[in-house]
Amino acid sequence: MSSTFTHQFDTALFKGTITVNTGLFIDGQWVDSVSKETIDVINPVTGKKLTQVAAGDANDIDIAVKAASRAFKTSWGLKTPGHQRGRLLYILADLIEKNVDAIAATEALDAGKRFAHAQREVQGSVDVVRYYAGWADKNHGKTMETSEEKFAYTRHEPIGVVGLIVPWNFPFSIATWKIAPALATGNTIVLKQSEVTPLSALLLAALVKEAGFPDGVFNVIPGYGSTAGQALIEHQAVGKVSFTGSTFVGRKIMETASKTNLKRVTLELGGKNPVIVFDDADLDQAVKWMTFGTFFHSGQVCAASSRIYVHEKVYDAFLERFVVAANSIRQGDGFREDADQGPLVSQTQLDRVLGYVESGKQEGARLLAGGTRSEGTGFFLKPTIFADARPDMKIVREEIFGPVGVVSKFKTEEEVLELANDTQYGLAGYVFTQNLNRAIRVSSTLEAGSVFVNSTAATAPQVPFGGFKQSGQGKELSEYALEAFTQVKAVHINLGMTL
Repeated sequence: MSSTFTHQFDTALFKGTITVNTGLFIDGQWVDSVSKETIDVINPVTGKKLTQVAAGDANDIDIAVKAASRAFKTSWGLKTPGHQRGRLLYILADLIEKNVDAIAATEALDAGKRFAHAQREVQGSVDVVRYYAGWADKNHGKTMETSEEKFAYTRHEPIGVVGLIVPWNFPFSIATWKIAPALATGNTIVLKQSEVTPLSALLLAALVKEAGFPDGVFNVIPGYGSTAGQALIEHQAVGKVSFTGSTFVGRKIMETASKTNLKRVTLELGGKNPVIVFDDADLDQAVKWMTFGTFFHSGQVCAASSRIYVHEKVYDAFLERFVVAANSIRQGDGFREDADQGPLVSQTQLDRVLGYVESGKQEGARLLAGGTRSEGTGFFLKPTIFADARPDMKIVREEIFGPVGVVSKFKTEEEVLELANDTQYGLAGYVFTQNLNRAIRVSSTLEAGSVFVNSTAATAPQVPFGGFKQSGQGKELSEYALEAFTQVKAVHINLGMTL
C-alpha cells in the first residue's frame, strides 16, 4: 500500500516535522496507483530528490471519478444541505489554520518558495475557504412573475463531478481557490495536482478527511498532464473542468471538451502583464512594487509585472533604482532569514527562462542586471532586467515565467495604452500615477481582467480574478466563482392554465 514521506525541519524560521502520505487519495483512502509507477519529487534549492509519490494515470482517474460520482449521488450534492456543507468547510478552514506552518514548510520545500511567503499564502487559503463556507447556504435561485396561472422559479444546482487541474507555482492556494466554491455548491472533486509540486495537495487531502467530509467527495491524483490530466478532461462522467496553467494547454482542454461531452470549462491562463509608470508616480514606491511584482517567487507568477512601460521623463531614474533593487536581492533557501528569493521550480523551467534571456540579448535588448545562473546548486537565476525593449521582441510578446523584467519607454498616454493592449493576453494590468482621473481612465481602457493602481497583484476572496482574451475565461474567487460550479434549472408550475 501507499507510503509516507517524513521531513524534519530545524531552521531559524521553522522547526518541526511534516509527514505526507505519498499515495493517491481516492474514496477516503490512501492507495497505490494501479500501475505502481511513481514520480520523483525534486528539491529546487538543491536539485536533489526529496521523495517520490504515486503516479496516477487513466485507470486511477476512472476509479476516482466513479468514487466521486457515488458520493455525489449518495452523500453530497443535493443530499447534503448547504448549511452542513458550510459547517464542514469551516472545520476545514480551522484545520488549515491550525497547520499553517506545516503546510507552508511543505510548500516551501516542494516549490522553492520563501517560507514567509508560503505562510501568507496558506493563511490566505484559510480566508478563501471561510469565505465560501459562508456562501454554502446562500447561493439561491429566484422566483419570476409571469402570470397568476403560473409559478416559476430557478434552482442553482451543482454540476456533479468536477475535475480540478492545479499548477506547480501556487499548488496549495490555487487548489483552495477551486475546491472551496466547488464543495460549497455541492460538487464532488477529482483534483489532479502537478507532478512537480504534489505534496501540499496530499496534506490537504488528509485535512479534508479529518474534517469529516464523506468519502469520495474529495479525491487527489498526482500525475502527468499527458496521462492523468488528459484522462480527467476526456472522462464522460466529469461535468466540468477548472484549469490553471498555460494558454497552450488551455486551448487543448477546450478542444478535448468539445470532442467529448461538452463539459463546462473554466480557464485561468498565462499573462504578459503591462505596467504603466507615469511621470507623476511615486518613483520609490513604483520601484519597490516592481521589484516585488517582477521577482516574487522568481517571477513564476501568471500576474507577474514583467512588461514595464515607463514615461520618458522618469525612465532613466526608474531604471537606475530598479537595477539597484534587483542587484540587492539575496537568493537562497527559503528557510534562511537572509534569503529574499528562491530558485526556479525545476531544471526544465530554468532552461526555458535562460532561453528567453538569450533571445533578449540576440534581439538587441539592453541587459542591465542578471541574465546568468547563480553560483552553487539548485535552479537559481539572478534577477534579470532588460531595457530598451521593442514591441516585436520575443521577451515582450511571450510569457517568460521567470525573474525577468522587460522595460520600455513611452511618451504619451495614448501611445502606452496601444502598446499595453498589443498582446494576446489580458490577465492583469498595473498603473502607477498620482492622478485619480488618469488612474480611472487608464484602468478602464486596459484590456485586462484585473487592474491594480499603485500596487502589484494583491487578491482577495471577495474580488474576482480571471483574464480577458487568451488569458482565459471564467472567474476565480468572489461570488462570480459560484457560477462556474452551478447550473441553473428553471421550474414551471401550472396553477390554472388549461388547454
